[in-house]
Parts: sequence; C-alpha cells; structure tokens
Amino acid sequence: MQTKTTKISTGKLTQAMVERFKIDGFLLVEDFFSHEELDRFGSEVDKAVRYRTVDDNRSHGEKNLYEQTFVQCMGLWEDNVPLRPLTFHQKLCATAADLLETDCVRLWQDQALYKEAGGRKTDAHLDYPFWPVDEPRLVSAWIPFDGCKLGGGAMGYVQGSHKLGICRFVDIGHLKDEEPYDILKDTQVSSRPLVWIEAPKGSVIFHHALTIHTADANRTNKTRRVFTTVYMADGCRRARDDFSVYLDRDGIKKGDLIAGPGLPVA
Repeated sequence: MQTKTTKISTGKLTQAMVERFKIDGFLLVEDFFSHEELDRFGSEVDKAVRYRTVDDNRSHGEKNLYEQTFVQCMGLWEDNVPLRPLTFHQKLCATAADLLETDCVRLWQDQALYKEAGGRKTDAHLDYPFWPVDEPRLVSAWIPFDGCKLGGGAMGYVQGSHKLGICRFVDIGHLKDEEPYDILKDTQVSSRPLVWIEAPKGSVIFHHALTIHTADANRTNKTRRVFTTVYMADGCRRARDDFSVYLDRDGIKKGDLIAGPGLPVA
C-alpha cells in the first residue's frame, strides 16, 4: 500500500474538481467555511456532544475499541435547532448535488465524530455497506472545526477505490470481529495509493459512499472535533430490511422511495 500526502487549494467548486472527484472518489475543498462560521458551529456541536455524553464518566481506556476510536453522536440536527443551518447549509447541499450530478439531494444523516486525545485509528472501511440504499449515490462531507493534520486524526483515502466494485462490510465496531477485515490488504486495493489529507481550518473533505477510507490515531493532547453530513441523491429506494432508525421510523419498507420527515430534501 503506497502512502502519500496531498493538498488541493481552492475556494470554489469547478467542473475540473467534479471530474477529479469522479477519478479519486474524494475531494478537499479549502476555504469552504469562514473561521467565524466554524467557531460558531463548533461551539454548538460541542454543546450537543456534551449533552449527549453527560452521563458517561468513563476514562478513555475504559471504553470499548469502537468508542476509543471516536465519540459518535448522530442525528444532531433533530434536537439542536442552532445546528440546522450547518447540516442544511446550502453551499454543502449544492456541492453534494454537483458531485452526485443530481438536481436534488436529501439528508441521510449528520453526526459528530470527536476523536479524543489518544484516540485509536479508524479502521479502514467504506460507508455504503452500512446503509440499505439501492444505489451508492451518497456523498459525505467531513468538516474539521480546527483543521486536521497527520498525527491528529487525519483522513486517508484509497484513490479510485469507489470504482473497484468492492462492497464489503468491515466491522469497525468490533461487534463480531476482534480484528476486522483489513480491507487495505485486499488484492484489489493494496496496489492503490492511500492518500493522506491534511485539511486546514475552513476546509471540507467530500468522499463517495464507496470510497475506502481511514483516519490515523490522535497522538495530540486535543480532541479532533469533526462534524459530518451525508447527502443522498433524491429518488433512491430502500434496498434491504436491515435495521435503520431513519427508514424504520418513517415507515419506509424495502423497495419504497426514501423520503420522509427524518430524511428531508436538503
């Protein structure tokens, strides 16, 4: 597995960047948010995470392996009104639509991923197998409130992996496997570059639902504060009966169009 770093500097999505996303399966867009916006939204996410975790007094070492990867708080837009302008930020939604080459996107989910000081690496995986959607027409936006460098929970992406046809579930939660499948050693994957991205404050990294990705351990003394949103092309259907809080709650059955209050047009 070849490893390299990359830095792409731009403030506005161009057709060339859309084409680059098609090739790589990920895209760093710098100067996407102002520092003032990030500070304001970051403060609101901090409050939401504290509220969700107020009763968890365990030390980092007392948590299970998945919890040592990051503190995960999902669906924050639903009970945190001040966060909705971030989750449904029109620039995010428009960029997602451009990258998916669609006129309309829906929110699939939002979440905080706070990798604490000493947090372990995020096991390499792809997102799509977790989501019972009939087509992989989803894109994630990864927003580091403080920027992110190698050694501090930076993201790594396997270049072009979204075009390999791989759709293998990797048990990053360590629910069944003490050591989940190492997808980076897959024969189709191992010859491709693993591209590490150092994201400056204000930047957003977008990645395709089939792109294999990982994050390095946080060897700093500060929490890596990240918020992610996932957008889906409108018109997708439920593919499987796997448990999904959003689909089940809105009564969306296998084969149904995905739509409802919990999966709004963004």
